[in-house]
Amino acid sequence: MVRRSWFIVAVLAALFAGCGPVPASRPSTADVVPVGTSSRQLTSDGRTRSYLVHRPATPPPVGGYPLVVMLHGGLGSAAQAERSYGWDALADQQGFVVVYPDGIDRTWNAGSCCGRAQRDDVDDVAFLSAMVTTLEQQLAIDPRRRFVTGMSNGAMMSYRLACQTTLFAAFAPVAGTQLSDCDNAAPASLLAIHGADDDTVRLDGRPGSGSVHVVGPALASVLDGWRRRDSCPSFTTLVDGAVTTRTTACPEHRTVTWIIVADAGHQWPGSTARSYPGADSPSDAVDATTTIWSFFVQHPAR
Repeated sequence: MVRRSWFIVAVLAALFAGCGPVPASRPSTADVVPVGTSSRQLTSDGRTRSYLVHRPATPPPVGGYPLVVMLHGGLGSAAQAERSYGWDALADQQGFVVVYPDGIDRTWNAGSCCGRAQRDDVDDVAFLSAMVTTLEQQLAIDPRRRFVTGMSNGAMMSYRLACQTTLFAAFAPVAGTQLSDCDNAAPASLLAIHGADDDTVRLDGRPGSGSVHVVGPALASVLDGWRRRDSCPSFTTLVDGAVTTRTTACPEHRTVTWIIVADAGHQWPGSTARSYPGADSPSDAVDATTTIWSFFVQHPAR
């Protein structure tokens, strides 16, 4: 009987050799990040930071969910961005995750702008990087399909992420300009959307109206910098009514595109109403959200 007991012990030891300790039970991803919108927090640079995550009901595709980071404008918020720009409905339809982070005092430190985040030198690059890393620990996220977009100050922050990280495959700033050091940026696909009559963030780089008086490089020079960084040929131009599109196809399937909307001010084209104080009434000449998603779909990391 003793010999038989030792035999059973030996068999069990062989079966479990190399398996390591049995881990404590972990919640499923459905429990960690449920379907629909949920509020999350993390600590970054000694601050408690908040963000909303919207997960579609569809299971992750092979490789994981695509991820879109949507950065609100100055004076906006995560909740406002979720309400205003139509990303949730598109995420449910197309099967991707969208995350809406909150800036400090409704602002982002995009370099030389804006508000409290810039004055206090908040490390928003670290926060947003940690947020993406945390999401990847909680959900199946496709590392080749991480994207970022933003409005106004959020657009400026998206440029900073393009310049100073390699987290994202493609970027889509709306109504913003580049206000951070970009000398060491890696090549990336970029789509910029801007109103021709935007007086808050002017196309020509002159001081804008509003409380911030944004001064930045002319958008043409910003986009040309990305064209050269991506080793692209000259832009081609297509005019379709109120919409002028300048684009260039680059090596490794990258693209640099900018869309200028005539008679449009400081706004997110295609949204249903003025999205927050300081924004203009939106143009209906372009649906920025579906245009951006279409661009992202075509430009995963290579």
